[in-house]
Amino acid sequence: MLRRLLNGILLLGALAPGLSTAADVFRAGAAAVDVTPPVFPVIVNGMFEERTADSAHDRLMSRALVLDDGALRIAIVVVDNLMLPRELLDRAKTMASESAGVPVDRILISATHTHSAPSAMGCLGSGPDPAYREFLPGQIAKSIVLAAQNLAPARVGWTVATDAVHNHCRRWIYRPDRMATDPFGQPNVRAHMHPGHQSANHIGPSGPADTDLSLLSVQTRDGRPLAVLANYAMHYYYSPLVSADFCGRFGDALAKQINASQDPAFVGIMSQGTSGDSMWMDYSQPRGERDLDAYTAAVATLAAAAYAKIEYQEQPTLAMAETTLTLRRRTPDAARLAAARETLAALAGKTPSSRPEIYAQEQIYLHEQPEVELKLQAIRIGDLGITGIPDEVYGLTGLKLKARSPLQPTFNIELANGAEGYIPPPEQHHLGGYTTWAARTAGLEVQAEPQIVDTLVRLLEQVSGRTARTPSEPTTAYAKAVLAAKPAAFWRLDEMQGSDAHDAVGEHPGKYELGVAFYLPGRTLPSATAADPAPVDRCIHTAGGRMLADVPDLGNRYSVAGWIWNGLPTDARETTGYCFARGSSAEQPLAGDLLGLGGGTDAAKQGKLIVSAGEKSLTGQTAVPRKRWTHVVLIRDGDQVRVYQNGQLDLEGQLPAGRLGSHLILGGRGDEQFGWEGKLDDWAVFARPLTAEDAAALYAAGGK
Repeated sequence: MLRRLLNGILLLGALAPGLSTAADVFRAGAAAVDVTPPVFPVIVNGMFEERTADSAHDRLMSRALVLDDGALRIAIVVVDNLMLPRELLDRAKTMASESAGVPVDRILISATHTHSAPSAMGCLGSGPDPAYREFLPGQIAKSIVLAAQNLAPARVGWTVATDAVHNHCRRWIYRPDRMATDPFGQPNVRAHMHPGHQSANHIGPSGPADTDLSLLSVQTRDGRPLAVLANYAMHYYYSPLVSADFCGRFGDALAKQINASQDPAFVGIMSQGTSGDSMWMDYSQPRGERDLDAYTAAVATLAAAAYAKIEYQEQPTLAMAETTLTLRRRTPDAARLAAARETLAALAGKTPSSRPEIYAQEQIYLHEQPEVELKLQAIRIGDLGITGIPDEVYGLTGLKLKARSPLQPTFNIELANGAEGYIPPPEQHHLGGYTTWAARTAGLEVQAEPQIVDTLVRLLEQVSGRTARTPSEPTTAYAKAVLAAKPAAFWRLDEMQGSDAHDAVGEHPGKYELGVAFYLPGRTLPSATAADPAPVDRCIHTAGGRMLADVPDLGNRYSVAGWIWNGLPTDARETTGYCFARGSSAEQPLAGDLLGLGGGTDAAKQGKLIVSAGEKSLTGQTAVPRKRWTHVVLIRDGDQVRVYQNGQLDLEGQLPAGRLGSHLILGGRGDEQFGWEGKLDDWAVFARPLTAEDAAALYAAGGK
């Protein structure tokens, strides 16, 4: 019956007056179909425990965009739901394909990730809603067919705005003395979501947010808006049950901003970007008022300003590629599996409700399905790239894809063609937290993320016919000043992944340990307004890990310079932390030169720069501000030591050189005690003593 209905819809569209069938005319069509549950109550997932709703607060929709360049027809669909299983989406694609004239492997369907929609799949403590699972595929298929019916000559254009105001990393790093416990009873949580505003237990975000607000605009040939496909990495806002939340409201808000006609109805679509670790709250600031409608209107206003500047193409070509990738899951070992079975047996058939019970159940799921196949896609619309990823994706992963994509710009749609959980970058697994805990929500192998990124980059190469780009850090005035001073080694600390720390001089690469977070915003932060973005200088955050390097032939006349950002209160422990060490080892941690911040309760040392060699030390004059970038230069000239803070002499004195050697450490000392808890950026070592003028010049170049 549904197949006949869908065929009938398309037949009526094909006979509609004004519908061009010329092979060389680019056409587009859009449609929105209501997917609000027709029957209540419904099960709602999205939290640890299952919830139910007896009514809808606002409507849920399936919004479809069909594009046809005369040689290829594709469909992009965004559905107001938390997450959608692949089998349900494959069913919807099959139902729509023949009637809409779109091959099943040329259809991308994603979820908006609203946490207020009926459950289409099991998730932690929630089961699926059987009636809604049966209802939804036909409605999704209907939206695709109606969009195909609406195909008409069109033009398209795209743009990317920066909106760093409404999107922030929600996953923060704990202080080392305030770590939390995972659901399996292990005190190993070094990073976790939702720290609370200005939390005393946390230091800072564990990664960058993707702050791009991307827009694909579709208009009639005479300039009337037909649809906008937007993309922004914002996890969800908060809304009553049942609700489409921010993504569902965005289209109507944008339509008002751009005065879009309702005849035919304009379809505004907000797809979910790589928001696995990002949300709207800025936890570095005091808590503000929550207002979903005001938030939506503010983002729509920025989108409308960008929309007004779009330039259009009337005959872009299309390309789309799809592949599958099989990955292992992190299955429980024998001890964890036995404990999980024991926990569930004690429930005697009751639904798991506590976190230990829920995660015990998840171990059974992982054990019973140790592998999973992912469907990955890439689309090219003119020179615009789009990827589809069936996971919840960190902002850093999205930035990696954009940096490597041969298509500029590119945006990424997460929770597309399935829902296989979070894919943390490998180094984030070591930091722990909810988005790494082994479950269906985050169960893929540790190396899943780089495999997914590499596969998507190959697909982007395929659809573009071009070679992927190699990411590079912008050359700042500070970097130019350092290189002009002829360092022996210069580590920008701007890596996105891996264990290698690139030496800009090319001679002495370093190695990162686990416990280092990559690609954080450095001392040049994004602008406070989206209209005036500033370049971002990237850095690392050391949270128990260090960068190690060997630079020979430094002798006892050398200098080291770099930027520090301390996140730990200076009274938290005896020594706040060491940012640099030379010659320190696990067996002799105090040997060589150590540069750090004093701590404890002694006001003469608390928060001030300290240099030590063996049992002797010198203390600076001026406390280093917490959570602010500070430039430091350590200069050793034989037994004479000087340290400059922000271009000014802060300490000097005699400090006999001990065993120095070639081994250098950034972020700690040899025995891993008193590690640096914060960020480091642009560190260089020189095989000579720098002058006072050199130190001042480096600092002066730092803000440019």
